Amino acid sequence: MDSLKLVLVDPNAAVCSAWRKHFDQLPNIEVVNDRFEALPQFDCIVSAANSFGLMDGGIDLAIIQFFGIDLMDRVQHRIMTDFLGEQPVGSSFIIETGHTKHRFLAHTPTMRAPLPITRTDNVYQAMWAMLLAVHWHNRSGEPRIEVVACPGLGTATGRVPPEEAARQMATAYQHYLSPPTCMSWPYAKMRQSAIGFGGDPDV
Repeated sequence: MDSLKLVLVDPNAAVCSAWRKHFDQLPNIEVVNDRFEALPQFDCIVSAANSFGLMDGGIDLAIIQFFGIDLMDRVQHRIMTDFLGEQPVGSSFIIETGHTKHRFLAHTPTMRAPLPITRTDNVYQAMWAMLLAVHWHNRSGEPRIEVVACPGLGTATGRVPPEEAARQMATAYQHYLSPPTCMSWPYAKMRQSAIGFGGDPDV
């Protein structure tokens, strides 16, 4: 894959500690225990969003305070135009921020609406969708996205424990770094086993 760099940034020390553990052997990773606004360099910020582009809390609110309310208006317009009013979990799109230094946002729902997402694979789905969106952007247009700033996915409102969120995020990044050369059921089962969620829960 390309030389994408991931800056995993979050003010929650427990999230950063879990990232250091689960991303330890993976390349092009930087963990920063701070707010994204303190980063000196990134091309794209990930919005750990809801499906309706309502960016009025958590990291989304911080993003709008940094880039301006016009960004939320354009995100919502894109959702209404391209997704008929509801962007699914497992999708992500790249939109320009209007900022000369930090040009892009990856709008990436981790949940339909604010609610707990424990015991789901939503974090994996969101991380995977974001990586694909950046990959498609870099294949189809300029300027390229070289540095992505990504907060903890699902770790606040979603109540996903930091260890589990970091595990799912790292699993998605591992899969991004090692795409298959052919498809088979053993490969599909291996991927599903690595994710660990999906289907009916054990009762």
